[in-house]
Parts: sequence; C-alpha cells; structure tokens
Amino acid sequence: MFLKILNLQNFRSFRKEKFDFVKRITLIIGPNAAGKTNILEAIYLLATGKSFRASKEEEMISYGKEIARVRGDSLEVTLTTGEVQGKRTARKLYKINGVGKRWRDFAGQLKCVLFRPEDIDLILGSPSIRRNYLDFILEQVDWQYRVCNLAYQKGLRQRNKLLDRIREGEARSSQLLFWNQLLIKNGQIVTRKREELIEFFNQYLVKEKYDKKMQLHLFVNYDRSTITEKRLEKYSQAELALGTTLVGPHRDDIKLMANSLKLIAKRDLALYGSRGEQRMTILKIKLAELEFIKQRTNQEPVLLLDDIFSELDKKHRKLVLEIINSCQTVITSTEVNQEIEKFASKTLRLA
Repeated sequence: MFLKILNLQNFRSFRKEKFDFVKRITLIIGPNAAGKTNILEAIYLLATGKSFRASKEEEMISYGKEIARVRGDSLEVTLTTGEVQGKRTARKLYKINGVGKRWRDFAGQLKCVLFRPEDIDLILGSPSIRRNYLDFILEQVDWQYRVCNLAYQKGLRQRNKLLDRIREGEARSSQLLFWNQLLIKNGQIVTRKREELIEFFNQYLVKEKYDKKMQLHLFVNYDRSTITEKRLEKYSQAELALGTTLVGPHRDDIKLMANSLKLIAKRDLALYGSRGEQRMTILKIKLAELEFIKQRTNQEPVLLLDDIFSELDKKHRKLVLEIINSCQTVITSTEVNQEIEKFASKTLRLA
C-alpha cells in the first residue's frame, strides 16, 4: 500500500495537520521537538495499530484533549483517554474505509519498517524490547500470529491471576488445566512463527557471508522458552510460590551474535561488540526485516528512517541510500543534508 496522505488531529504536538507524501522519498527537516518523530509514529500506528514509543494510548493525545485521530488514505485510528464528553469509550478504535475493525483485522494493511537510533536497544536493551520487535514484524504479515499471540497474552494474564489466587488458598490447582491448554496451543504457534522469522534472518545474513570491513559473520540466536505440559509440570511449584508463569514465549529472547574471521569464537555483540559493530548489525537486521516483509506479503513496506544518518558511516549511508530507491521512504533529519536531499522527491520543513 502506498501512503498518500496523513491527517492528524490532536495527535502529540499536532492539533490539526495534513501531510502529503510521494511514492518515492519524502524528506522531513526540522529542529528537535518540531514533531518529526511524531509523524513517523502516526504512520507506524496506521501500520501496526500500536506506537513504538508510547506505553499508554493517552500519551499520543495532545495535552488537555480527550480524543485524537490519525487518518491515512483508507485507514483510521481513533485514540481516547477512555472518556469523551463524560461517557466511557474504548481507548482505541480502528477503521478501514470507514468501517470499524478489530485490531487483528486492521494491523498489517499498511506495511512499514522503522529504523531509528534507539534501535541499538535491540542489542543492549531488555529481552522485552526484542520480543516486542519480533511481534511488530510478525503482526504485520501474519494474521494467525496476531490472533494466537493476542490469545496467549490474555491467557497469560488470567493464568497469573489464578496462580495468585491458588497461592492465597482462594482457588484450586485443577483450575489451571484450561489455561495451561490455551497457553500451550497458542504459545507453540507463536514459537514456531518466531523460529521461521529467525531462520529467515540467518539465511539473509549468511548470503552476505561477512562484513568485509569488519570481517564479521552475523547471526541471530533464538533463546526460546518452549511451553509444554511437561515443562509446566516441572515448574509448577516454583510458579505457585512466585505467582507467575515461568515458561512460554513471554520468556523468549534473541541474541545478536558474530563470528570474526580472525577469532573463531562466537561473540555476543551486547557484551563484546564495538559501537560500530552494533550499529552495523542493526542496519543488517533492518534490511533483513524489509526483505522478510516483502517476501511474505508481496508488498513494498514504507521505510521510516528517523534521523539515522548521523549514526552511520559513509559506507553504510550509501547502502541505505541504495535501498530507499526501491520503496516509499519517509526520512527525518534535523538539518539539510545534500547527500540525502538530492535523493528526495519531496521535502517538508517543520518550524
């Protein structure tokens, strides 16, 4: 899907704005706090139904307002504080061509890949950041993954509440059977889909063999937490003591690893990678993500680049500029960069 327009109402710093995009490259230039990243967040919201930085929906609503809307071509997301004009309402509503949809049927209509400096946290941050990253990719391309992961997360919350009640003597252990079966059924599908994604990443990275400048072969290690009846039984006493589920894909993690041609040993880049190696690895992972979405959906995703060129050396800037010629791209920058601007089909300037 090609994104032509973006209408924002009470979204972050924008009270009422309309932005037009071209099929190739749109460059957005403006100082810090001008709202450049807010525009990318709105596009990302249309693609995934979620924000890449807000922990609560109301954080995306302009201060003092009860409702915000993001519209792009046929897609629309309405955000509320949970109460509009004194009446309780859903915090998030989705529409396609004006027709209300559930999130699982809305997400993935528009495809996008986001690349920003904070992505270094995919290496250095917590496991939850990496799990969320896998979710954001798979939820765009796989309806079954959306359904199963949503059912798993809801079931997980209910099972954890039940574990607390059992620990307090308010419920029986036999009541876990239903939730165990639900988590196993959906959790195993989540794990399998994640395995397929990681396998694709590694196949993509193997094709490049190694980074000639740094002499590295990159790969992704999937540290899965498989959920089965046997494993739930094994950890049952510990779960009752802690009141939380200890096995399943909510405990998954991935590690970005490297083999050096000079040193045979595998290295965890979070512990033993230089800043340059880490940045280069994130770029390669993002390119793999772009290719994964293209192959799974036969659609070109919108590429969102949030002020990344200051983080890349000349070689990798050139690589990105070669890639963006093949898909719709929205780039933000705090200053005019002739190297980038000559590629842009349209430039938007924010005050």
